[in-house]
Amino acid sequence: MIMTGELSWLDKPAPIPEQSARTAAIARQKQLIKPQGALGRLENIAIDFAGFQGRENPQLDNLSVRVFGADHGIAARGTSRFPQAVTSVMLKLFCEGGAAINVLSREQNADFAAINLGCVVPVEHPDLIDEVIAPSTADFSRGNPAMTQTQLALALNAGRRQSTDADCFIGGDMGIGNTTSAAAIFAALFELEVAEITGRGTGIDDAVLARKVELIESALEQHQAALRSPLTILQTLGGFEIAALTGAFIASAQRGVPVLVDGFMATAAAAIAGAINPSVKPWLLYAHLSDEAGHQLALECMGVKPLLSFNMRLGEGTGAVLAISIIKQALNLHNKMFTFSEAGVPVAD
Repeated sequence: MIMTGELSWLDKPAPIPEQSARTAAIARQKQLIKPQGALGRLENIAIDFAGFQGRENPQLDNLSVRVFGADHGIAARGTSRFPQAVTSVMLKLFCEGGAAINVLSREQNADFAAINLGCVVPVEHPDLIDEVIAPSTADFSRGNPAMTQTQLALALNAGRRQSTDADCFIGGDMGIGNTTSAAAIFAALFELEVAEITGRGTGIDDAVLARKVELIESALEQHQAALRSPLTILQTLGGFEIAALTGAFIASAQRGVPVLVDGFMATAAAAIAGAINPSVKPWLLYAHLSDEAGHQLALECMGVKPLLSFNMRLGEGTGAVLAISIIKQALNLHNKMFTFSEAGVPVAD
């Protein structure tokens, strides 16, 4: 697929995090009243955010959280414990403020919104952002790609429109059947054995898991000729919400806004985003290790290490918003600790 017209923006390079600010932050870390390296990854987080913000003392005041919801054609093959109607129920609940992501986002005073890209059961709410493309993607296990090129462009651009000039962007997902789509993306992108990367999603039993693996294997064989680029992999196997996350991640990085990537589905979008436009990779941080089987393997393939491991697999962006508390404390330590000279403590040569 050639990136022209509506998708030409995908190629625009993201800025390089400012090295001078990183250097100043590294110097400050060496002066803080502690042994060098004693705060472990908290020190690296502060240095990263200094580079993102171009200043020695970064802040995290403005957090943007967007949850993208859509249904998947593959779900009709029985790959989930729950009916597709749940996608619509959850999108409405996000707008009413009753879901886990709402609780966590309120605690962080985050700018929150939910985006509907297309559900089998129509859903309406005055606070729901309407970006409906179709009731669901096509069933990619039956020979057709999940999306047409036009639908893919619509989903990517819907995600792009949700990028803001926040201090950090978090994208969440909701869509019955989306672990099947994400597993298929990872298997195609990294040439993995399907059984290694495919998990139980909503808690399916062994028989349903075996069918899920078989459906993905069959789809990869049917679409083998099309799976030659990250964009065609996304078009063939992805969901509208995964494509929207991909667009939001790329656009955020292009604006110089760091992205905190959530779990299995968000990581699939991040993997595609980095494959489409490698310049965005320094702007993508990984929040947590999902309990979904295959997530650790996917992260290893990408060469990245998550911040937390709490056995979570909810999606919605919950693990990422939870990790914001850790990032804020990393910045507080960096900015507010005394230096050796301020504390009047001599330093050995």
